[in-house]
Amino acid sequence: MPVLIAGNAAPPFELAGVNGGKYSLKENLGRGPVLIAFFKVSCPTCQYTFPFLERIYQQLRSQEAQVWGVVQDEARDARQFAKQFGVTFPILVDNYPYKLSREYGLKYVPTIFLIEPDGNIAISSEGFSKADLLELHKSLARSSSASPEPLFKPAEKIPEYKPG
Repeated sequence: MPVLIAGNAAPPFELAGVNGGKYSLKENLGRGPVLIAFFKVSCPTCQYTFPFLERIYQQLRSQEAQVWGVVQDEARDARQFAKQFGVTFPILVDNYPYKLSREYGLKYVPTIFLIEPDGNIAISSEGFSKADLLELHKSLARSSSASPEPLFKPAEKIPEYKPG
């Protein structure tokens, strides 16, 4: 199954978070769009990408921006990843055999989806894509009527793309 793309309906789900609690896509879409980033803790591109997703979350969380990581590893490993890379947004666990990852058609990690309140995917991105992260940032800011700081700092040397 190919990765889901913009315009596709996002499969609904409910997953447990690494720090307890359940997260339901359907319920949370009532609050606004949800950015979901699938990852593995051992993935170097995920390790590079997640601090930028955290930056998006920090800039927009007061406007109720929803950013979730979906890990394909054990909860304890995901908690260590979050601590090491400074991730404070919720991380959910897609346990083996990775049912949710298969439903979304994942081939690589990270794979990121921005899901609109109507349940459709607005943006789909694989690997690290500077242009896609800028578009995700802009879309979330627009939906919350926010004017955040630039996602990338002028002194940072950011590659255009890193494959997952």
